Amino acid sequence: MPEPAWICATCGVQTNASAQPPDLCAICADPRQYVPTGGQRWTTMDALANGHRNCFQNHEPNLTGIGTEPHFAIGQRALLVRTPNGNILWDCISLLDAATRDIVTALGGIAAIAISHPHFHATMVDWSRAFGDAPIHVHAADRASVARPDPAIRFWSGETSEILDGVTLINTGGHFEGATVLHWRDGTDGRGVLLTADIASVAADTRYVSFLRSYPNYIPLGRASVERIAATLEPYDFERIYGGWWHSVIAQDAKAALRRSATRYLAAIDGHYP
Repeated sequence: MPEPAWICATCGVQTNASAQPPDLCAICADPRQYVPTGGQRWTTMDALANGHRNCFQNHEPNLTGIGTEPHFAIGQRALLVRTPNGNILWDCISLLDAATRDIVTALGGIAAIAISHPHFHATMVDWSRAFGDAPIHVHAADRASVARPDPAIRFWSGETSEILDGVTLINTGGHFEGATVLHWRDGTDGRGVLLTADIASVAADTRYVSFLRSYPNYIPLGRASVERIAATLEPYDFERIYGGWWHSVIAQDAKAALRRSATRYLAAIDGHYP
């Protein structure tokens, strides 16, 4: 029997195959994540599939969410962006079962995978192999955080990379040095869509986003990082923002929401509150 590629039960990121799981998950040991008080726990794809399933939701035409129930690890959902030139899987989730493969195949498969930051690497290598070794786009600044290296991973550098016509990866920094958002030019009837994971995390009231270095450990970003995010995204048009979870959506006037969010955040870290 082949050795399993172990999946961290806390962050959902998969490691190289080995007879025994590692002592520690390098992603969770980083100050932006955490090792549970009960210690590191691991699972496998087969074990995960025994108690979980994936569900699908159409957010808008040609944009489908894929998430796991019940909640597993960080609990993000992936997004499948469908374009005339191929489909992009934005971010990743840990569970990839036969039903998911069948449904994604019926939706046109996956031409490329793009990842926002290391917390959402999940089982990206398994997803790539299941869909014809689809290239996995990871910013080179996060190379050291890849827990399962593979030839399918394509490290890109610089500020932007257009991976398909109208689909551009934008390195904003902040949460991670290689932190990336995806701009989909043709989304929302051509008004544009921004997929931000938690690089710009949609707030509970869905009128603002916010910015943190670490979400579980409540470490804020500094002024220069937030100013960089806002300035980097200013040239792009987008009507909607989709964050990393099912209800993390700013449905209209999202560019203005990002502007006022940066203004509010910068005022708050200086001690000025609305």
